Amino acid sequence: VQLVESGGGSVQAGGSLRLTCSASGFVTGTLAWIRVASGKEREFVAAITKSGGNSFYAESVKGRFTVSRDNVKNTMYLQMRDLKPEDTAVYYCAATPMIVDNRNYYRTNLYGSWGQGSQVTVSS
Repeated sequence: VQLVESGGGSVQAGGSLRLTCSASGFVTGTLAWIRVASGKEREFVAAITKSGGNSFYAESVKGRFTVSRDNVKNTMYLQMRDLKPEDTAVYYCAATPMIVDNRNYYRTNLYGSWGQGSQVTVSS
């Protein structure tokens, strides 16, 4: 599977952005957003299961970010609202064929396929 992110950019604190992940190939399993801030470890952001019936969020983005997917279009979205400077990072779309549930969704090493990343910069 190939994953391509788009929709990043620069915004002021309190603003909104929507990231899009376009997938090609046979997409199955859970899709996720993972971010890497400069000088920091990669951080799980959000994930959504194949059916879209279950979604998971990091505590730091809960209530501000919404993940969704359209399996007909092979596309996943991340709607980000009330952005904060600490949300600044490169955001990666990632996929895994493994079963993801509330015991393991946050494990970034579960996700073996990654896109090239999209920069999100939030200024104060």
